[in-house]
Amino acid sequence: MIDADDGTITAMRHRFRGFLPVVIDVETGGFNAKTDALLEIAAVTLEINANGDLVPKTTMNYHVAPFQGSNIERAALEVNGIDPHHPLRPALDEREALNRIFKEVRREVSEQGCTRAVLVGHNAHFDLGFVNAAVERSGIKRNPFHPFSVFDTATLAGIGLGQTVLSRAVEVAGLEWDSQAAHSARYDTERTAKLFCLLVNRIRPVYETIVCEHEATN
Repeated sequence: MIDADDGTITAMRHRFRGFLPVVIDVETGGFNAKTDALLEIAAVTLEINANGDLVPKTTMNYHVAPFQGSNIERAALEVNGIDPHHPLRPALDEREALNRIFKEVRREVSEQGCTRAVLVGHNAHFDLGFVNAAVERSGIKRNPFHPFSVFDTATLAGIGLGQTVLSRAVEVAGLEWDSQAAHSARYDTERTAKLFCLLVNRIRPVYETIVCEHEATN
């Protein structure tokens, strides 16, 4: 599992049990993944750089057209600021938006030698629930994400920073937070990706020490 003579792990396939972490955020018309519209989705792929640090790689972001018969709560739109029926909104249907993201994720899984992707999110099961529901509605057969496992930055930030709210965790971590840009899928995903990388990199020395000791005794 160790890739370099100094004990540094530089291959993604060795870092997360073969999983490729991909950060996802969705903006929706409510809280019910089965009935409420998926309105926007963003994804950030990650990589391990030459120094062994986890860093963001590629961002994808798509507006999504509400599926037929979907529910949209006014309160949700007041939070995310989306006008789902704006004539200039470049929205794709769910199947097209997901297929574009999944194609890139599958390519990254292959290039980085991983077995499949795992969703990273802030309160990640919310995002995974909407992704899985959209996959089911769209009849997509090749979903690269693990169907139920996630890496949740709300949990990690609660343990490592004493904060579970994304904006507060980002600020405590020393990263910038723009409240005006928040609640767009792209911005929240990129902030979550930065936060996840920071938390993973902070525990890297402990992790690599444990792995080295394990390999030395086995």
